[in-house]
Amino acid sequence: MLKVDLHVHTEYSMDCGTPLDKIVGRCIEKGIDCVAIADHGTAEGALKLRETAPITIIVAEEILTTHGEIIGMFLEKTIPSGLSVAETLSRIKAQDGLVSIPHPFDIFRQSALRNYIIEEIADQIDIIEVFNARSLPPQQSAKARAFARKHGIVQGAGSDAHTLREIGNAYIEMPEFKGKDDFLEALARGKIYGHTTNPFIHFASVWNRLRKRWLR
Repeated sequence: MLKVDLHVHTEYSMDCGTPLDKIVGRCIEKGIDCVAIADHGTAEGALKLRETAPITIIVAEEILTTHGEIIGMFLEKTIPSGLSVAETLSRIKAQDGLVSIPHPFDIFRQSALRNYIIEEIADQIDIIEVFNARSLPPQQSAKARAFARKHGIVQGAGSDAHTLREIGNAYIEMPEFKGKDDFLEALARGKIYGHTTNPFIHFASVWNRLRKRWLR
């Protein structure tokens, strides 16, 4: 069985300062065998880490569309931010990637994909994040689980780590998989574990965003 964290950020995100070379060590320390690197607006960090990491790296990207964020998984190149939801989905599928919805129904995140959009694209969603360690309201997870069951969508989870110590705060224990083709089947058989991250950790993201603006 593998322990998989499906939502981790690196220094390639505008609000994260975690160096690529620190991530693998932290994963090994926490017993995480596989991570999806889902930086904001770029797949470059994930592609680079995949070349050298001794653990499995899923190349992903958290893409800001005109109506909120969507994660593309198993990508080979960056998808631009600011596109429509339809165009973003099309570009993910063009790369034979998977569509994952991060932190759905989270009322505290302006970047969350709009609820009515999630309903409209339900038949195009491969994975929905039913537990995000950075999401506070418990009703968000309950609503996401109910939505997943209603539409037959595979349930996922991730730490949404923007700092090193957050990695593994949420993970799925699931069977091994060989690639994208059997990933969904393995994920569907997985079990979600984890705990909510202290909300004060969001200040670290704010600081990293401001620091990077100052350094430009």
